[in-house]
Amino acid sequence: MNRLLLTWSDAGTLGPAPAHHGRRAEGDRGPVLRLLDQDESRYDAIVILTIPAGEAPSRALVERARARAARVELRVVDVDDPSDHAKLFRALGKLSAQLKRAFPQAAWATDVLLSAGTPQAQTLWVILVQAGILPARMLQVIPAAFVPHPHPRPVREVRLDIEGFPEIRALREEVVRLRAEARTRDAVLVGESEPMRALRARIARVAATDVPALIVGETGTGKELAARAIHEHSPRGRGPFVAENCGVFAEGVLASELFGHEAGAFTGAAGRRRGVFEQAHGGTLFLDEIGELSPRVQASLLRVLQDGTLRRVGGEARIEIDVRVVAATHRDLAKMVEQGTFREDLYYRLRGAIIDVPPLRARGGDIEILVDAFLDEVRARRKGRGLKVTREALRCLYQHAWPGNVRELRAEVHRWGVFCDHTVDVGDLAPEITAAAAGPAGGAGGVARGPEGEAEGEEEVAPLAEAVASAERAAIGRALRVHRGNISRAARALAIDRNTLKRKMAAYGLRGDEAA
Repeated sequence: MNRLLLTWSDAGTLGPAPAHHGRRAEGDRGPVLRLLDQDESRYDAIVILTIPAGEAPSRALVERARARAARVELRVVDVDDPSDHAKLFRALGKLSAQLKRAFPQAAWATDVLLSAGTPQAQTLWVILVQAGILPARMLQVIPAAFVPHPHPRPVREVRLDIEGFPEIRALREEVVRLRAEARTRDAVLVGESEPMRALRARIARVAATDVPALIVGETGTGKELAARAIHEHSPRGRGPFVAENCGVFAEGVLASELFGHEAGAFTGAAGRRRGVFEQAHGGTLFLDEIGELSPRVQASLLRVLQDGTLRRVGGEARIEIDVRVVAATHRDLAKMVEQGTFREDLYYRLRGAIIDVPPLRARGGDIEILVDAFLDEVRARRKGRGLKVTREALRCLYQHAWPGNVRELRAEVHRWGVFCDHTVDVGDLAPEITAAAAGPAGGAGGVARGPEGEAEGEEEVAPLAEAVASAERAAIGRALRVHRGNISRAARALAIDRNTLKRKMAAYGLRGDEAA
């Protein structure tokens, strides 16, 4: 297996020396080169990190390191203050993901040198390694002043694998919580339609209990958002929310992801790793695509749900867990049970409460509310430059079937942010959306036609979304007339929010003084 060394530069920065820098003893080459001087320190690649102010001094260190490894990279981390924990965490989190792609764990064993960099950077190395975000071995070079010559072991491995050590466990859980919050900080269930109101009411009832929940619905409807809403409104809301997709891992890897593994459990398992069940201790674990589990993993999962304990891959000890499981799938689990591809006992264990997330085509008037929400995302990305959608374009959106549901609509709106400058009109929409508005090929205005082109019915049937929009416009117009243009009273009569009514009025081109 190839070996990679990851370290901060110890060559200093331009300008005044930071407070943590002490003067080196004469002849001290620094911890990086002292590590590379050791016979056992042979690396195939070395990645040296520095901040912009340290780029120039670090180039000399890179040249010296080239004598020890064929591949040496200098990466400048965009952090102006290397003592800022938050900035360092964001930068090193991204870097860890990049390194995993450039140096896959299956082919590379990584060492992290703790002896270089600011104390804050050294602390974050410990957090990232112990939390399992950066699979690596941690090394420390003993300062030259404390190393007699010759010294048998001037380099030592740092191990913090004591499971009961409270500080390390708290750091792991805090990292899991921060990562989950970063992914879903702005994620909310948007919509005022009757199906969405019913969904929120059901989520509120389920959240108040601690039973497992099974979320069903088509792909792209927002099942993870529903799971997060259950978590946030439950007594576990202060605990971690951890999400795992069961459909993206092979069977052996998934078992390790769910239950963790011990060092040496399989090739590449250099250290102990906690699975998502342990990471979610005291909170909620969301298992997406639960229908993709293999029979063996289904059996292991059932055991964990029944006993409240798990055993890591390659381990012997039983570990107690306190986790609420929320599962989701777009497949028909009841039919899979009949076919024998999903365990019946696991199915009934998971379906303590069933949450059915409605498809977008069943949510009528929510389309424009969702469009507004996604346009806010586009506006933030474009630094305040907003887009306006024409009424004709909105009509096309209502008439589209949205097979990809909310995810498809969001992608469409974000596409506008790339190709539209000020206004979104029919010609700016995706071809499949405008095709739906034009009706079937060979037809006009949505009239159903037979194989020879003749009309099968005497009456023209409007698409459901168009009929709903027409009825909604009429209801809003009547409410405004009855209440003489008073938007607040009309909104109360319609049982909707005042801002929602204003958005709908704008979409339908209605004004309070001429609602008719």
